Amino acid sequence: MKKSKIMVVDDEQRMRKIINDFLTKDGFSVVEACDGEEALDKFYADSDIDLILLDIMMPKLDGWGVLKEIRKESKVPIIMLTARGDESDELLGFNLGVDEYITKPFSPKILVARVEAVLRRTQGVGSKDILETAGIVMNKLTHVVTVDGKAVEFSYKEFELLAYFLENEGIALPRANILNNVWNYDYYGEDRTIDTHVKKIRSKLGEKGKYIKTIWGIGYKFETVD
Repeated sequence: MKKSKIMVVDDEQRMRKIINDFLTKDGFSVVEACDGEEALDKFYADSDIDLILLDIMMPKLDGWGVLKEIRKESKVPIIMLTARGDESDELLGFNLGVDEYITKPFSPKILVARVEAVLRRTQGVGSKDILETAGIVMNKLTHVVTVDGKAVEFSYKEFELLAYFLENEGIALPRANILNNVWNYDYYGEDRTIDTHVKKIRSKLGEKGKYIKTIWGIGYKFETVD
């Protein structure tokens, strides 16, 4: 299967090389940019870029400027890289449409894992945009869910969790896997957040909420077979 193309945007050549080496080793195609202006030029010239690793502090145009410009035209997944661990920066990033936020220094192997996790979450298994089972239809592009033809509203995380269940129908999903794939690798919250979201999803699905089954001591499984 063709690996995704990643654009690495960082003004530090050594950092770009380290990230490039690890991504390339894992089979990804890599495009580099040393500042914000070059990043925008290369992004608009290449329609095949699947994800952007974007540093915040850069000359000419910083990461925030690049992010705002790209979000005017595209929903391409963006992972912000920063040497600051400021919560206000993270909140700003997520409000502007960042998919993930990684603080330097970081393990290159963990970075690759984060890239793969974001791509799985945004592209879906087999890059399917429509998930459908037992009268539940999810459009991953428009974030619209219908149950037996009626539209049902879900929060962002509820949508992602339900999508993860449908993508893995019939598979027992450990809580750690759910946290890693829906809340990402840097999530350290309590498991009860999963239970809270599952309760809300079951309620919104009505009688179809029974398809989300609790596997005691493990996690959950979405299964339409009684």
